[in-house]
Amino acid sequence: MKTTARHSSSRTPAAEPTPRRLHPLALALSCVLLTACAAVGPDYREPPPVDIGAGWTLPLTSESQSADLARWWSAFHDPILDRLMGTALAQNLDLRQAAARIDEARALRDRAAGDRLPAVSTGASVNRRRQSKNGPLPVGSVPGLDATQTIYDAGFDAAWEVDLFGAKRRALEGASARLQATEVETQGVRMRIVAEVARTWFTAVGAHQELQAQRAILGTLQKTLELIRLRHASGDASAADVEAAYAQWAAVNALLPDIQARQRAAVLGLSVLLGAPPERELALLDGPLVPSTLRALPVGERADLLRRRPDVLAAERRLAASSADIGVATAELFPKLSIGVGGGFQALSTGNWFDASSSRFSILPLVSWRLFDGGRVRAEIRAREAAERQAALAYEQAVLAALGDAERALGDYHGGLDTLKRRAMALDAARTSYGYAKARYAAGDVPLVELLTAQRSLHEAETAVARAHTNAAVQLVALYKALGGGWDAPARTASTPARFLRKSGAETLSIPSIHG
Repeated sequence: MKTTARHSSSRTPAAEPTPRRLHPLALALSCVLLTACAAVGPDYREPPPVDIGAGWTLPLTSESQSADLARWWSAFHDPILDRLMGTALAQNLDLRQAAARIDEARALRDRAAGDRLPAVSTGASVNRRRQSKNGPLPVGSVPGLDATQTIYDAGFDAAWEVDLFGAKRRALEGASARLQATEVETQGVRMRIVAEVARTWFTAVGAHQELQAQRAILGTLQKTLELIRLRHASGDASAADVEAAYAQWAAVNALLPDIQARQRAAVLGLSVLLGAPPERELALLDGPLVPSTLRALPVGERADLLRRRPDVLAAERRLAASSADIGVATAELFPKLSIGVGGGFQALSTGNWFDASSSRFSILPLVSWRLFDGGRVRAEIRAREAAERQAALAYEQAVLAALGDAERALGDYHGGLDTLKRRAMALDAARTSYGYAKARYAAGDVPLVELLTAQRSLHEAETAVARAHTNAAVQLVALYKALGGGWDAPARTASTPARFLRKSGAETLSIPSIHG
């Protein structure tokens, strides 16, 4: 009976303390988890509605609702332009720098994510020391205590700041939003590079066509000058007529170097855009440069461009980051809980360094609270709130600026096509006039000088068409860029502008095709 009683009494004290120790610990952990789920500061909400108007201002309609703008340059079916685009997208240095900025933003986001986890470090040391016998410790009077000791120590230390009020969670939200903004801005760089390559290429092609037309005019003026010189030799023309014809020839001849320099500068610029030495693409000057056909462009609804414009999407993401910053600043008003844990083995000899009796352990919970700081935290909160208001206004400004860019580009391209159409009509008239003059000259009804005058008018009309075609092509590139073309926009993002853009109607617009 004694044995049984002693056995029973020995088990009861060992069994009862277990729930008394675990219950407070479980309760504390539950409180920590519950409070960690709550984050102070405002939760991000979609930007306020922005009135984008009723639709496009130009009264045109479209058979198609939208166009595939991701690889819009492929619609020109120009193998040289396709090659230039492929090389630029792979090697352009601005794009490579933008990719490095994404890596930087992703690393900052990962660092913010790592701040939410405990930090653990480990180390080992061997400390050889000699203590003073005349110091505060009576080393000399304690038997067996040697003044010279070697202490072997190995262990770990861990520290964790519990995210009680969501400061670290808000910081991670802000870092993630800034990463997304950087990624979208990189697409904006891609869009700009694509537009710049196309614009430079069309400039080079247009300069080539203009150079050919000016050389044709120069050849006609050369024949006119030779004819007037013959007439002057026979007494049918004055010296003033010769000088006037020579002045016209010299004036056109003076235009050629500028056109050649413009074409060469465009080709040199292409090479730099491709991430290569400037002379890499000079061989293009010797090849045939054929102008592209300006095709129809269905631009879709007005709100569509806001789903594609990287500057609008990036502004929205920066607004989200500013909202998260308010939570980070607000969390400084509340207490912070840090938990430090350390452990390891310490001994005076290597023989028992890692024995159980050599183990050490410590745990240190620490609560800190800024009770008075001169109002610095609240001032920081007000500053973050003001920054959020700025970001909201910047977003609205980005929306309106995008609409303005698109409307201007649309108007410019429409005007450019109208000019090209009128120049083409003038060219047709010049060709008809030259045909009549050629027939009359063959019949002997008009002198050669009149035929040459009609030929010169024809070449001048060809030059005007070449310039108008180049201007329209450059304006088309600007329109593609204004519409957000040149990258694969997400089909739907967490902040698709269509959900918070207010519009009273929708129109679609298409530009007719013009062949060069």
